[in-house]
Amino acid sequence: MPAYMILDIEVSDPIGFEQYKRVAPPALAVYGGRYLARGGRTDILEGKWVPSRLVILEFPDAARAKQWLESPEYREARDLRRQSATTNIVVIEGVE
Repeated sequence: MPAYMILDIEVSDPIGFEQYKRVAPPALAVYGGRYLARGGRTDILEGKWVPSRLVILEFPDAARAKQWLESPEYREARDLRRQSATTNIVVIEGVE
């Protein structure tokens, strides 16, 4: 069953984050992940949540999403992201 990882990223170091954006995609592909949305315009329709930079990733399943986040392939990118931004991350299972 597909799973979707949603990241709300507040960038504090734009230069460091640009480096993150270059090194993250290859690791994502290793785990079968792909970008569905990546920092595009966001319109608030209801509620008080004001996301900074939303990213939506699709994976074959939730286990692969979690493996990617802690993987050796993503380690360098993850460290760059953590140094240049504050991130909230959730994963949700899709429907069949």
